[in-house]
Amino acid sequence: MDFALPPEIDEIRQRIRAFVEERIIPLESDPASYDEHENIARPVLERLRAEAKRQGLWALGMPQERGGGGLSMVGLAACYEEMNRSIFGPVVFHGAAPDDGNMRLLNMVGTEAQKERWLQPIIDGAVQSAFVMTEPDGCGSDPSMTYTRAERQGDRWVIRGRKHFITGAAEAKHFILIARTGEDDRNGLTAFLYHADQPGWRIIRRIPIMGPEEHGGHCEIEYDGLEIADENVLMQRGDGLRATQIRLGPARLTHCMRWTGMGRRALEIAMARVETRKAFGSTLIEKESVQQMIGQAAMELDIGRLLTMRAAWLLDNGSLARKEVSMAKVVVADALHRAVDTSLQLLGARGYSKDTVVEWMYRYARQARLVDGASEVHRMVLTNFLRRQGKDFFAWGAGRG
Repeated sequence: MDFALPPEIDEIRQRIRAFVEERIIPLESDPASYDEHENIARPVLERLRAEAKRQGLWALGMPQERGGGGLSMVGLAACYEEMNRSIFGPVVFHGAAPDDGNMRLLNMVGTEAQKERWLQPIIDGAVQSAFVMTEPDGCGSDPSMTYTRAERQGDRWVIRGRKHFITGAAEAKHFILIARTGEDDRNGLTAFLYHADQPGWRIIRRIPIMGPEEHGGHCEIEYDGLEIADENVLMQRGDGLRATQIRLGPARLTHCMRWTGMGRRALEIAMARVETRKAFGSTLIEKESVQQMIGQAAMELDIGRLLTMRAAWLLDNGSLARKEVSMAKVVVADALHRAVDTSLQLLGARGYSKDTVVEWMYRYARQARLVDGASEVHRMVLTNFLRRQGKDFFAWGAGRG
């Protein structure tokens, strides 16, 4: 087994690393770099995005003919990790959720007309997008609990219902909406495309959250007569669950790719401190208890990135990699939290203050065990695979999990 990156991928990774080190990380210490929701301010973001485009580091998962980088999932794993060594990194390179997952879904299943209308503006960075699935007291990890309905009226679909925690909705222009068109749990959902300027829907509120927010926040939305034409049905009627599964598997994994980078950065900040901070006659790094904390956090991060890379390789080789993605999601979410918590503990009061970005990371990291399926759900998925596969659960190679 060769764990080395192909030279062409490593060259891109190193260019991203240099960009992050030289152009993005220095901005984190300037209050003017932040908007009112603790994300990167739009003027700063647009300037950096223009630089990333000029350097060919833009939308790396999208086809080159559409202006992207054309990287495989393995390539993205290495590059996304480098991006998220800065809290601002992924959005600068157009590798952040939810656009990243929405672009991948549209590129995989959209018609050519849909790609031109709905996908290309997202790739270009001209519009932001949102994936509209989660509902109050309805679907979350279980899409079959969708109650927002699309009813056929003449030559249109008319949508009524409510969604919440829709990431980026307040600034999005292109939306992918999952609604019920039948009673069957597997074939009763359909995916629809609509533009923010269409009537028949409204944002009720931007939901306050514990951590820093993506651009556009996390919103509660009401649908009361939104009309959608057949040409804006994504895939076919009844394919909404399939569309959701196609999108969420890789999207969970790209979260893991980014989170390993954030965890690494948290430990880098801690190491810079404990190498120089003296207490009780020696530097902190010389104390066994500190070494135990850092070693454990570093080990868990590396386990997580190996699981992430394995799942990425399987996806590149035609597997759905469901169980491998679930493993990575659980392990990396925990590893991120341990790395950031360890860093905060070792920094002491400085870590709890806003003098470093660690407290920002700490509030952000808690969502990792919830978003795109709670860790408990993924453990349940793994148990069900073990029940079905028995000894084959541990088979080598590119199985079709």
